[in-house]
Amino acid sequence: MIKARLALVAVTLFSLSGIAAACDRADGIVHLDSAQDIEAVDQGLRDALDGKGLTLFTVIDHAANAERAGLSLPPTRTFVFGNPGVGTPMMACRGSMALDLPQKMVIRQHGDGSRLEWNSPLYLAERHALTDCELPLDKVAGILEAVAQEAAAP
Repeated sequence: MIKARLALVAVTLFSLSGIAAACDRADGIVHLDSAQDIEAVDQGLRDALDGKGLTLFTVIDHAANAERAGLSLPPTRTFVFGNPGVGTPMMACRGSMALDLPQKMVIRQHGDGSRLEWNSPLYLAERHALTDCELPLDKVAGILEAVAQEAAAP
């Protein structure tokens, strides 16, 4: 049931967006590619999160961390953000949701542009067996898509 809803949401989002997003139904990771470089997408993501009233808790710069360890990694950053008003009911429904919340979105260099990646909330609901709770999962999926679209836009 949840997998069918995930597929339906993905197809709907593809048809509504000018920038193609894709969801790998096997692992629940949604991605969207941008022609913008990572610095532009980084700023776009910060602006989009702020515009949607989401709290940006931290940004992890994996490439900088790799460099400090004497390793190299293409530019890769994880944004950790959320809305406690939405995340708290999910965690109250099933405490294991705290493993995946707050929400995360990765931006990384991908070819000549950037890729944004995030977990589908519908997949997370399946992963954590949130079947007995009434949660706004479609709305959360739409907000994440909108944030990514705004961040990726030129």
